Amino acid sequence: MTTMFKFARVLAVAGLLAGGASFAHAADTAAAAADVKAKSDNKPDLDLPPMSEDKTVRQTIQLNGKPLHYDATVGSIKVRDAKGKVIGEVVYTAYVVPGSAPNRPVTFAFNGGPGASSVYLNMGAIGPRRVQFGAAGDAPSDSSELKDNPHTWLDMTDLVFIDPIGTGFSRSLEEPAKTKTDFYATEPDIKYLSRIVYDWLVKNGRLRSPKFLMGESYGGYRAPRIAYELQTQLGIGVKGLIMVSPYLDPAAIGDDTALSPLPWMINLPSMAASHLETQQQLTPAAMRGIEAYTRSQFATDLLAGRSDPAAVARLVDKVAGLTGIDPTVVGRLDGRLDINTFLRELHRADKKIGSVYDSNVTAYDPFPASAERKSGDPILNALIAPSTSAMVDFVTREVGWKSDTQYKALSYEVNSLWDRGVTQDKPVGDLRQAMANDPKMGVLIAHGYNDLSCPYFASALILDQMPAAMAAPARLAVYPGGHMFYSRDGSAQSFKRDAQALFSK
Repeated sequence: MTTMFKFARVLAVAGLLAGGASFAHAADTAAAAADVKAKSDNKPDLDLPPMSEDKTVRQTIQLNGKPLHYDATVGSIKVRDAKGKVIGEVVYTAYVVPGSAPNRPVTFAFNGGPGASSVYLNMGAIGPRRVQFGAAGDAPSDSSELKDNPHTWLDMTDLVFIDPIGTGFSRSLEEPAKTKTDFYATEPDIKYLSRIVYDWLVKNGRLRSPKFLMGESYGGYRAPRIAYELQTQLGIGVKGLIMVSPYLDPAAIGDDTALSPLPWMINLPSMAASHLETQQQLTPAAMRGIEAYTRSQFATDLLAGRSDPAAVARLVDKVAGLTGIDPTVVGRLDGRLDINTFLRELHRADKKIGSVYDSNVTAYDPFPASAERKSGDPILNALIAPSTSAMVDFVTREVGWKSDTQYKALSYEVNSLWDRGVTQDKPVGDLRQAMANDPKMGVLIAHGYNDLSCPYFASALILDQMPAAMAAPARLAVYPGGHMFYSRDGSAQSFKRDAQALFSK
C-alpha cells in the first residue's frame, strides 16, 4: 500500500507538473502574442526608410570683422501619439555656439503657410548664412550659393529652425486621413510643435536657457499660442516672442463679412506705403497721417456708404490719391480698392504685376490682356528654386545628413489640406493670456510697410486694443519692404537692432 501510494503520488505530482508546464507555456504564448500585438500597434502605418542619424559639423563665419565659430546640427525628433506610437518625425536645423554660459538664450523659429518650411527665416533672415531672395530682380536661376549673413542673430542667441510635418524633410508616418487629423489642423499643430520645443530642450540640456519663440506669417499665428501652451501645459516659460509679418487675427483680415470696415482699413495704409515708396516719399511721419485718416474719416465714409453720396465721392478721391490708382477704377469700386485690383493696376503701365508680399516687387504679367490675373506671385515663384537648392545642398553635402525624399520648402498640398477650423482670434487671446501670465515676457511684432498678405495695420489696431496695463511689453516695428522685409539690408539691420533690445532685457 505504501509503495502504491508513493507511486500514485508521483503520478499525481507528475501530472500537476505537466499541467503547470502547460499552463506556463500557454501564459508565455499569450504574453508573446500580446507583445507582438503591442509592437504591431506601435508600428508606424508607413514603412519608410529610417532617417539619418543626427549630424553636427563645426562652421565659422565672419561677423563684424571677427570669426564666429558654431556647431550646425541637422537632426530629428519623433512625434508620438497618446499611446506612445511614433506617428511623425520632425527635422530641425540648429546653430549653437559651443562653450557658452548656461544662460545663453535659445530661439525657436517657425515659418508659416501653413505648409512652409523654416528655410526662409533660416537662410533669408537670421541664420548664420543666407541666400538672397525676396527683392526685385530675383529669378529662379539665381545662384543658390550661401554667403555669411551680416545680420545673423547667432551672436546673441542660439537658433533652432523647426520644419513642421509635411515641410522640409519632416514627415508623417500615418496614412493620409490620419495625417490630416493629427497634423494638418490648427489645434494639433500647436500641441505637437510645443512638444517638439520641449523635447529639444530636454534632449540638449537647455532647460535653464532663456527661451524665445519666433514665427513668421502663419508662424506668427503659432508663436503666441505655443508660448501659452508651453507656459500652462508643459511647464516652460518663454522670455520673449518675436512675430514677423504675423497672421494674428484671421477674423479681421478675412472678408467673411460684408459689413466690417476692418479689411479695407487694414489694407489701405500698406497700399499707400507702396505708392509713397515709388515716389521716394515713404517716411514714418507720412504714414502717421495716413493711419490717422484711416482710423477716422476713411472708416466713417466707408460706413456711410450709398446713403451719403458726398461720403462716397470723398472716399474715391482720397483713396485714388493715396494709392496712385486711376480715380475711374477706384470710382467703379466706390472707393473700396481690393488687393488684387491694386496689384494689377499699380504697375499696369509697365505691363507688370506686383507681389502680394511686397507690392513693389514685380514680374512681367504673362497675360496682360486678361481681365483677371492668371500668373503666380512674383516673390514666391522666384524664391522657391534658390532657397530649396541652398538648403538641400547645405543639409546633404555640408552637414552630411542624408535623405532620399524630396525637400519641400513650400507645400501647396499641406496648405490645401489644412483644417483651419472656425475663424477666430485665438492667437490674440493666447497672446493676452501669455502676457498676463508673465509680465516679464517681451513681445516684438515686426512688419514691412508694403505687405498686403499680412498688413502691418492689423497688428497696430490689435495692440491698441490691448488692456493698458499689459501693453507695455509689446512693441510694433515697421520697416521698408514687405512680408520678407529682412531681404532688404537696411531693414534687416534695423530688425536686429530692435531684437537686441528684447534679448538684453
